[in-house]
Amino acid sequence: MARSFQLPMCSVWADSDREGCSLWVGEIIITMNINHKGVLKLTKMEKKFLRKQSKARHVLLKHEGIQAVSYPTQSLVVANGGLGNGVSRKQLLLTLEKCGPVEALLMPPNKPYAFVIFQTIEDSKKAYSTLNGKEIIDDLGQKIFLYLNFVEKAQWKKLGLEALPPGLLVVEEIISSEEEEMLLESVNWTGNTGDQNFQRSLKHRRVKHFGYEFHYENNTVDKDKPLPGGLPEICSSILEKLLKEGYIKHKPDQLTINQYEPGHGIPAHIDTHSAFEDEIISLSLGSAIVMDFKHPEGATVQVMLPRRSLLVMTGESRYLWTHGITPRKFDTVQASEQFKGGIITSDVGDLTLNRRGMRTSFTFRKVRRTPCNCSYSSVCDRQRKATPPSLPESSKEALELEQKHVHHVYDEIASHFSSTRYSPWPRIVEFLRALPTGSIVADIGCGNGKYLGINKELYMIGCDRSRNLVDICRERQFQALVCDALAVPVRSGSCDACISIAVIHHFATAERRVEALQELARLLRPGGQALVYVWALEQEHKNQKSKYLRGNRVNQGDKDELSSATSMKELLVNHMPEGASEDPALSLHSSNNTKEEESRKVPNSELPIHTNRTCFNSQDVLVPWHLKGDRGKDKAVEPSGVAGYPDPSPVFHRYYHVFCDGELEASCQAVGDVSILQSYYDQGNWCVVLQKI
Repeated sequence: MARSFQLPMCSVWADSDREGCSLWVGEIIITMNINHKGVLKLTKMEKKFLRKQSKARHVLLKHEGIQAVSYPTQSLVVANGGLGNGVSRKQLLLTLEKCGPVEALLMPPNKPYAFVIFQTIEDSKKAYSTLNGKEIIDDLGQKIFLYLNFVEKAQWKKLGLEALPPGLLVVEEIISSEEEEMLLESVNWTGNTGDQNFQRSLKHRRVKHFGYEFHYENNTVDKDKPLPGGLPEICSSILEKLLKEGYIKHKPDQLTINQYEPGHGIPAHIDTHSAFEDEIISLSLGSAIVMDFKHPEGATVQVMLPRRSLLVMTGESRYLWTHGITPRKFDTVQASEQFKGGIITSDVGDLTLNRRGMRTSFTFRKVRRTPCNCSYSSVCDRQRKATPPSLPESSKEALELEQKHVHHVYDEIASHFSSTRYSPWPRIVEFLRALPTGSIVADIGCGNGKYLGINKELYMIGCDRSRNLVDICRERQFQALVCDALAVPVRSGSCDACISIAVIHHFATAERRVEALQELARLLRPGGQALVYVWALEQEHKNQKSKYLRGNRVNQGDKDELSSATSMKELLVNHMPEGASEDPALSLHSSNNTKEEESRKVPNSELPIHTNRTCFNSQDVLVPWHLKGDRGKDKAVEPSGVAGYPDPSPVFHRYYHVFCDGELEASCQAVGDVSILQSYYDQGNWCVVLQKI
């Protein structure tokens, strides 16, 4: 007689007439032996399979809110079988259809899983049985193992726009294949590098300029220095055609030709208002591409630009929306054969992957000769410069600014922020390790406690305004407390040393910044030392750009690592001023050494938002933080997304006052009872070592 009992997400039947039993996971039959005590025994491979399947199930629940069920249904979630894993619709469908007719295959964009709905439960049970743990080869030639779980219902929440940004137009087959070939052959990439039309400064793509050279260091052109020769003659007939058919109103006088290898892209940006007129047009040659458009309020649209198509940007799409190309080897596109170009819809039942090829773009612009008076002043470089930033006029206003754009932000982003902070800076480590054994050291603004465990021979205590960051310190067994850096509850003269790393630049007035330095001095005993780091206005020092501007991806001790819990992205690091951070989603997106953050203003604030990897244009700025992951450890995330679009994530803005050369020393001198032992510049930061007199 057979008997059955339940294990998590599986059933076991044991036959009383045998010395073994069968473990049924769905309809996967795993035969096991039962020892003389009646204990089930699994083989090593069986244990590994169950462990992998269980892990996939728990990851889907934790990160995507997808709940598996323990009984067979028509619907299955296929872990590792998603577009985000490089598995195409055709490839997965061929594998699934071997088990029976498929009613629907839903492949959410950028996700490592898919949903499949079979016509019958018997077919879904067969797929569960035969495909669980099955090895397939993805479109990049890598081995992937599929893990399937039953779900009650396969569904996907659709978000986002279903229309092109206003003023955007995609015209398919604007030129013939013969014209495309002639244009591509006209570009001499192997010619004389001394040619004034040759540009070799960009790391991830080849570029040539005609008419006027575009200067990437300040994102503009020198209107008084046209390049000899003007635009290539081969472009004349095409431009005349575009003028005649009404796609453009003015004949361009500047051309930038970019050549992109598969896998490369260009960061999100807005073409400088003061440099070019309204119309910007671009031909896509050699290969199709998906371009990302993003509105300042967060709406994202992905647009397919087919080979030989024309992209026209005017009005809002040109002036307000950022546009860029994510660096990747495959794009998520519509699977329907009739789809050619335009917006990629949110139909997860009609998405697949398209391999990129070598793409060359011809982007034409008209150099602006009059001031830009567009209606998008928040992102207009000319109009922003005309309006000075609004700074707090009292301590009360300063505190309100700090509470909104410092205290609140760090509490909200604490977990994500902490995940990007794990590599200490060498000169800070050097300071701590040089202190005598047994020294009492206070880390004022300790964050996640990265420096609290550097030197085990010291007695270190940390404090931070963010309770959530202090909780992380305590989880790591560090001594830390919650307090304001202007009122540290530690006895005066009790510390041998203090460090203040990337903290004082968060105070909104000069008086409050001096008060923070005075509090450090109060804590020190006579002869005690303090190390202070603040962001520098000057990201170029002694004719050398900081690593932040250079976009160096290799790091020896940066505080601002990019982190991803599931990929090698955590090894890709951008050097930034100490305490800064890129947005992890956009940093990978923008590894091409140019700007990635949209320049705009936060509602109800006159402070400008800093554009990443560019020099600071103002000393008082807001720096965006794009939150990734859950805000709380135990909060499940509802499945959401737009077809092919990056999932929208909350954006927080942190206030910074970046210090100019000599300003930090002047603030220290205002303290009165300290002397400056050392001052130096360290990769985008001004730094001082103080000693209590």
